[in-house]
Amino acid sequence: MSQVKESIEVDVPVRTAYDQWTQFESFPEFMDGVERIEQRTDTMTHWVTKIAGMEREFDAEITEQVPDKRVAWVTVGGDTEQSGLVTFRKIDPSHTEVTLMMDFDPEGMAETIGDKLGFVDRQVKGDLRRFKHFIEERGEATGEWRGRV
Repeated sequence: MSQVKESIEVDVPVRTAYDQWTQFESFPEFMDGVERIEQRTDTMTHWVTKIAGMEREFDAEITEQVPDKRVAWVTVGGDTEQSGLVTFRKIDPSHTEVTLMMDFDPEGMAETIGDKLGFVDRQVKGDLRRFKHFIEERGEATGEWRGRV
């Protein structure tokens, strides 16, 4: 099992950053390699990804969601094993630290080599930079889900 942890400061209030992160279907707009996400229930999402030419489909279950604090998930079924947590920390009224932590199991030789060469770390850093740009450009979230899991 491999791990990655990256943080970024975004120039929006914590509520704005958190609310945008709850809009899973918008992830393809800032996450490289995410083709589509369908929100099937309050706690279940279906992902279609294509990274380095490898397409994957899997479901992810939200296991914990606390408004303005955290969102945790784990994949279920399929051939992708991953879990993660994103946290939101208020720096001041208009700045938020977003931290993304993931545990994942690389499959096959290509993914194992890519992981050892830091591909996943670079991918997560890039996704967080694109999230920062996306939310700062908008200045507001595309929607919100304030429920707790």
